[in-house]
Formats: sequence, C-alpha cells, structure tokens
Amino acid sequence: MSGKHQKTLQDIFATPPKSNIQWKDIERMLTALGAEITEGNGSRVRISLSGIKAVFHRPHPRKETDKGAVVSMKRFLLTTNISPEENDL
Repeated sequence: MSGKHQKTLQDIFATPPKSNIQWKDIERMLTALGAEITEGNGSRVRISLSGIKAVFHRPHPRKETDKGAVVSMKRFLLTTNISPEENDL
C-alpha cells in the first residue's frame, strides 16, 4: 500500500470523522487492499473485500465523502479486519 493509501486509511479512522476525503482516494485505497469494486444502479458502488460485501453511494455533486459515509466505511473496514495499525508499512 502506498503512502497515499495509508494516509487515506488513517483519515477514515480519524476521530472526529473527516469530511474532506475524496471518494476516488477511498476507491483507490480499497483496490490496493484487494477489494473488488463493481458499479451498481445510479451512484451505487458494490465493494467486496475479504469475503465481506457492502454497497456505498458515490458522493455527488461534490467529490468529498460526507462524515456519515466515512463512518460507514470505517465500520466496513473493521469487519474485514483492516485498520491503520494492521496495515503499517
């Protein structure tokens, strides 16, 4: 995982949740972690990682992910046993 991906992961796990994380950075980080990302209807995105599946909505019209989606992504990553501590380089 690159330094940029590690920074995105740390931002997702920040307290309080950040609201300035770009969705494309989250998708790139997930891909680097081995996630399979497929398009759904509308802005839906299906993500499969470590056998766990989830559906998220891409933010629009802004590029930044809102705090609620960041918290949901954090929960998803925790269910797949991914955290910044587990992925230190």
